[in-house]
Amino acid sequence: MLTAMFLAALILITVHSQETEETITYTQCTDGYEWDPVRQRCKDIDECEIVPDACKGGMKCVNHYGGYLCLPRTAQIIVNEREEAAAESTSGRNNVIRRTPADPQRAPPNPTHQIQCAAGYEQSDHNVCQDIDECATGTHSCTADQVCVNLRGSFSCQCPPGYQKRGEQCVDIDECALPPYCHHRCVNTPGSYYCQCNAGFQLASNNHTCVDINECDANNPCAQQCYNILGSFICQCNPGFELSSDRINCEDTDECRTSSYICQYQCVNEPGKFSCVCPEGYQVVGGRTCQDINECETTNECREDEICWNYHGGFRCYPRNPCQEPYVLTSENRCVCPVSNTICRELPYLVVYKYMSIRSDRTVPSDIFQIQATTIYPNTINTFRIKSGNENGEFYLRQTSAVSAMLVLVKSLSGPREHIVDLEMLTVNSLNYRTSSVLRLTIIVGPYAF
Repeated sequence: MLTAMFLAALILITVHSQETEETITYTQCTDGYEWDPVRQRCKDIDECEIVPDACKGGMKCVNHYGGYLCLPRTAQIIVNEREEAAAESTSGRNNVIRRTPADPQRAPPNPTHQIQCAAGYEQSDHNVCQDIDECATGTHSCTADQVCVNLRGSFSCQCPPGYQKRGEQCVDIDECALPPYCHHRCVNTPGSYYCQCNAGFQLASNNHTCVDINECDANNPCAQQCYNILGSFICQCNPGFELSSDRINCEDTDECRTSSYICQYQCVNEPGKFSCVCPEGYQVVGGRTCQDINECETTNECREDEICWNYHGGFRCYPRNPCQEPYVLTSENRCVCPVSNTICRELPYLVVYKYMSIRSDRTVPSDIFQIQATTIYPNTINTFRIKSGNENGEFYLRQTSAVSAMLVLVKSLSGPREHIVDLEMLTVNSLNYRTSSVLRLTIIVGPYAF
């Protein structure tokens, strides 16, 4: 039965000559077979190899003699080798050229009659049927948007890559609607597609995956410090600067505007930093604090007959001998009126010159100077008073013991200013002997509160 299914149709042509008689059989194979000129017989066509997409829907193509089958991929195929061999042998016996044994080396003469070829084939110069390449000859019916593929005895119209057939038309395949080809974004194009990445990413070499762009290495956009993060970057500024509104550039931070206490005297803003300055007569200590410069130790400009007295923010020169007639100098800053001089009877016996400096706007009340008797006599009473220099009531003298008193500042003083206050100590004994001593205190108020 198998042999009957695959028998080839034979066309017999008999040629007579004077010397020998030969019987030559020219073969036209049935559908599903093609002529093998080497083996001189019809051989089966493997449609599974030459027909594109022979089976649809996930089926597998299985070739067999004269055709092919589309079977599930799980199907098992059992081939009977004996029947296969018998079929091939039978097919071969009906597709051979018979010659007489007169001259086996002699090639058969060319036939003088034309053979009839099946549709899609044509007679060759060797009087055999050969396939017509409709794609090459232009005899196909494919449209301009289709690709012609030649088949044995026919042709197939296929769509170019990126298109699929819908009826007789080729329509674009929207790859972006299929399972994701792209990591971030897919852009469909006629017959193709391409991938795009979100901001801060770039396509990898496979043109599908998106990888982070290190903006800090590629082209540092930050004015100062750059830190890469996934898909973006962050800019930071050096100390003394702050990010501007564009989050990229850095603007100088005016530290002097942030606080009025950042410097003791004056703050000077600089790019990325600040500095503190002090007024004349002071120097910066610790970067922010102002400290008085002792000009008497550094640049003493007083004469030899003068003494240098340093105060907060400057210095002054006072005479080494402050005594005025009728007083005479007995020791440093001590002037005595001699008892032998009658004028001295109405004057204080002793005048002592003292100097002190205070800061401007000092907190009040404040104890600023203590006066004390240097010589104590028995059976005497000492009283203390402000003799002069307190016309505006800035001071108050508080007696602290029988031989001492404290000068109190009761009104705040602003400098630069100089106050001369005479503090008097009256001494009276039981014999009604009276004497007085004066401490002439020069108070220098500095120009600043430091």
